[in-house]
Amino acid sequence: MRIVFLGSGAFGRPTLERLAADHEIALVVSQPARPAGRSRRPTPTPVAAWAGERGLATFTPERLDEAAVERILAERADAHVVIAYGHRIPPAIVDAAFSINLHASLLPRWRGAAPINHAMIAGDAETGVSVIGLAQRMDAGLVYAVRATPIDPRETAGELHDRLAAMGPGAVAEVLAAHARGEAEALGRPQDEAAATRAPKLAKADGRLDLTRPAVELRRRVHGLTPWPGCAIELAGVVLKLLRVADEPASPEAPVAPPGTLLEDGTLATGHGRLRPLEVQPAGRRPMAWGDFLRGRALPAGIVAGPSG
Repeated sequence: MRIVFLGSGAFGRPTLERLAADHEIALVVSQPARPAGRSRRPTPTPVAAWAGERGLATFTPERLDEAAVERILAERADAHVVIAYGHRIPPAIVDAAFSINLHASLLPRWRGAAPINHAMIAGDAETGVSVIGLAQRMDAGLVYAVRATPIDPRETAGELHDRLAAMGPGAVAEVLAAHARGEAEALGRPQDEAAATRAPKLAKADGRLDLTRPAVELRRRVHGLTPWPGCAIELAGVVLKLLRVADEPASPEAPVAPPGTLLEDGTLATGHGRLRPLEVQPAGRRPMAWGDFLRGRALPAGIVAGPSG
């Protein structure tokens, strides 16, 4: 099958690798290189970098204007596969071939830019990937295939991202095979609009922690926002990014302490229960175990942490 792949983020790279092995990739469309890192050197997207290393034809328009659409349609693809491209796909591309999208949620739950993060923050027991047809409304097309997986309370959004990305190739391959047999239309089912929820784009402000909230909520937020934008606290004058934490019930023997108080057992008091940091990163330093941080600082119990910034 002749395929045009439209994608930018690392989430789509495993599927592109599978498609390149099984089909003819006529063109890879990705966003342009952007300044990145301390050097601010223009850096290609993960998808464009992988495609370029393998000599695949790559097209990186600033936007999908009329000229860009004409360039894509000139490939006369049998299918268009869109994964984390970053821009709305014009109707002319959607209508020109069988056009599908891999989305990182169990649609219609968590339509939008940050489905993995919002699923974790909300405390969902499971998530997954959905292969859908492209539609004029965001993430609202027919669902052709779904793969579900439990969310481990110990994993971060970055780790879940990689697990879901690895589930994509099989799901997309299944739908493309059905399309080749003329059976994809029978697979498609409409989404339940009444069950739709939104997963808007994240901002740095989302990482601000309110330690008066229950520990279980704080654990979900920390893990759901790692690695970006991250959640940090300030403890004894040190800005400390929390990378991995556990929530624990309040100890019946321990006296009630204000939220943020460092307790004798190394946990932090919260609005309900205790938060135990497991892995932290002081500003300007490498990640380290929470126990190593405490030993290095010799911090006394009773000091109070607060939100950073």
